[in-house]
Amino acid sequence: MRYLDEYRDPVAARKLVQGIERAMTRPWTLMEICGGQTHTIVKFGIDRLLPKALELVHGPGCPVCVTSLEVIDRAHSIASRPEVIFTSFGDMLRVPGSQGDLLELKARGADVRVVYSPLDAVELAAKHPYRDIVFFAVGFETTAPANAMAVKQARRRGLDNFSILASHVLVPPAIEFLLQSPANRVDGFLGPGHVCTVMGTEEYEPLAERYGVPIEITGFEPVDMLEGILRTVEQLEAGEAKVRTPYRRVVSREGNPHARDLLAEVFDVCDRKWRGIGTIPASGYRLSESYRAFDAASRFDVETVETRESPICISGEILQGVKKPLDCPAFSTACTPQTPLGATMVSSEGACAAYYAYGRHLEAATTEVAR
Repeated sequence: MRYLDEYRDPVAARKLVQGIERAMTRPWTLMEICGGQTHTIVKFGIDRLLPKALELVHGPGCPVCVTSLEVIDRAHSIASRPEVIFTSFGDMLRVPGSQGDLLELKARGADVRVVYSPLDAVELAAKHPYRDIVFFAVGFETTAPANAMAVKQARRRGLDNFSILASHVLVPPAIEFLLQSPANRVDGFLGPGHVCTVMGTEEYEPLAERYGVPIEITGFEPVDMLEGILRTVEQLEAGEAKVRTPYRRVVSREGNPHARDLLAEVFDVCDRKWRGIGTIPASGYRLSESYRAFDAASRFDVETVETRESPICISGEILQGVKKPLDCPAFSTACTPQTPLGATMVSSEGACAAYYAYGRHLEAATTEVAR
């Protein structure tokens, strides 16, 4: 494909791997932030091309994975109401809550619909003035501007029957939380390319300086990933801790000023609970006071719900880079994409889903039989 082949060029990839091998003099552990980066690593076997002393661990970079069980259960409670048309992107429909998922609710008669844009939900509100239209607004900073625009458009058009269930999470506070953890073993980060397209890179600079970790803002193709890994290793070997951007064809230091202004108008920063991790201060968005009337959680009084997590799911440890999917005894047995116990398996960007999709479970089974 034009403009894509060069980022999947095996010759370029081989040279980058050789550069990584030459640069390394000691073991390092790196964490990729985005779930899309995790899938690239597993799909193309990038982790297996690297020196054994260089370990890649998977971070909390899948917004579906880190959406808290409380928010999932609130979504189910709202979607169950007969007056509601509940809308969502398709990746949220099979995420398990305490009791089933949105697809099961739909099968039982709930009006749950997949949309391709939050503005589609706004149009539904215009077409169905006597129904309450709720959009499940999940995501990192990447998707937040479109959701903010939907709320702003609904207010401009006087669509009082539109609201969002907001569960936006922010990357820099999550990185700081991981770095402060006693279990942290990450030496450097491959930063979130698409998030930084919106937000820029400036807010990562204090983290790199404060904790002495290099952060290379990285793309999603194999050559992107290998370049980011090489540059991170070079920083570590040189004793540097800077924020740099090899993904410059998309990312600038200032990001998208118009999108950032829109986010500042519609949302306030708040504490947010991350599934499997816990509450991280100042790590989420909620609607600002002037847009609070469009908050579905308040409108439908579902702020407090009882939750029940699977006792054997280790998604939280996987999201923090402490363990990997193959460390889970339920992986590919009790927990599969068809019967997921946690969001890291059901989400298309989850680490467990990546390992399963690209056959790591089959390799693990073969190894066990050989023993």
